[in-house]
Amino acid sequence: MTQKAHDPITDGKLAPSMLRFGAPLAVGMGLQTTFNLVDAYLISRLEPEIAGPSLGAVGICDQIAALGTIVSYGVSTATAALVALRHGRGDEEGVRRIAWQSLILVGILALVFGVVGLFGAGFVMHDVVGAKGEVAELGTAYLRVMLAGSFSIFFLLQITAIQRALGSAKTPVAMLLLANVLNLILAVLFVYGPGDAPSIFSWGPPIASALGIPRMELLGAAWATILARVVALVPLCILAHRRFGIFERAKKLFDKATTSSILELAWPSSAQLVVRIAAMVFVQALVARAFTTEEDQTATTALGIVFRLETMALFVGLGWGSAAQTYMGQNLGKGRVERALKSGWIASFYNVAAMVLLSAAYMVFGEPIVGFFDDEPRVLEVALGYLAVVAPSYLALGLGIVLGSAMTGAGATRTTLAIDLVVTLAIQVPISLLMMTAFAGSETRLWQALVVTNFVSALAYAVVYHRRTFLRAAPVSLEQHYPPAARAS
Repeated sequence: MTQKAHDPITDGKLAPSMLRFGAPLAVGMGLQTTFNLVDAYLISRLEPEIAGPSLGAVGICDQIAALGTIVSYGVSTATAALVALRHGRGDEEGVRRIAWQSLILVGILALVFGVVGLFGAGFVMHDVVGAKGEVAELGTAYLRVMLAGSFSIFFLLQITAIQRALGSAKTPVAMLLLANVLNLILAVLFVYGPGDAPSIFSWGPPIASALGIPRMELLGAAWATILARVVALVPLCILAHRRFGIFERAKKLFDKATTSSILELAWPSSAQLVVRIAAMVFVQALVARAFTTEEDQTATTALGIVFRLETMALFVGLGWGSAAQTYMGQNLGKGRVERALKSGWIASFYNVAAMVLLSAAYMVFGEPIVGFFDDEPRVLEVALGYLAVVAPSYLALGLGIVLGSAMTGAGATRTTLAIDLVVTLAIQVPISLLMMTAFAGSETRLWQALVVTNFVSALAYAVVYHRRTFLRAAPVSLEQHYPPAARAS
């Protein structure tokens, strides 16, 4: 691993450089959501009595499975921050050491969540979320497969995070694109099997019949996702090792000091993202308890669809946030504080522009987009009502995500955790409960609580970032990584 004489991340014009580096990452993270969108489309084309509860189940399960992904992603963000800092300082041995120890940590996490999925999926669906009827039964089987196969997404995110921290943005995107193509092909085969399929996928049943693949419906979507990710991991690992040597074992099989450094940054980052996903599960639970019955789960189905669409906004924001994190870490590593701080604002500007386009698309084309998955009138009513209220606030959501990611690039993961905890516990939860109590039966009021949460979160992140207090709060302190003279530059 050698540094270029002219590194666009730490030298040259910042705005064009950020655009070239961040745009592929935003696209790549956006592609992550197409796994879910492809699954939702294929499932929606099953028989109506199966498609409705299946969409509701997958909407809930994706949020729960995301908890495991988010915990692992915390390790990925911590690793990326430390790798970028050391790469900026030219410490390539330190980069390899951190990469190796982080992969061991991710492997342990994959084992833990796999066990939880195998033995606890039913408890989570029935007792924690409160899902009912077919939604609960279908969701239990789907969740078991997704959690047992967590290792596929854990390692995919980890290796792409390391590559991104070292300045590679295009290779991870190419591998994610490969995974999406494979997911579509496998999902058609596994969901429909040799049975009926939409005309556009008429090629699938003969192949499934020839290969002896049964019609697995919702469960087939889960297996297709896991296998597609595993297949994409193979070339990704080979390329990452050949270019950066990230699988070269460090001098110690297990380095306690390095592992502690990763965990010191990872646990607040993981906890912060868990708080965000838990807040979404909280909304799902409120809707399931207040607006569904054993016979009618259309509200859960509608929320499952719009949450999938909203995940696109979340992941595009994480893509620009990943770029901001890399620029923050590498520039701090070289002592270029002002450039590091400016990069966060520039990445935020690009993401806000992306959110304007995305929210406008959802508001203008919301009916055909939602109807693409489920055109049942009640589903359309709930989903379009949600998008009309919440979609404009994606601008605020994206701003908070990018600035928070930039702050993690400086190691200030405890600061970002504190902001999200305060906003969720002091704003979202009490306002949501108040809206549900004061305006019984009003879904719109619940959506408005989410809008307030997004704007308060954005304001909090903007204030903290502007005041630069997060630099003092960072456990990876400025003094530890570059001299006072450089800090003044």
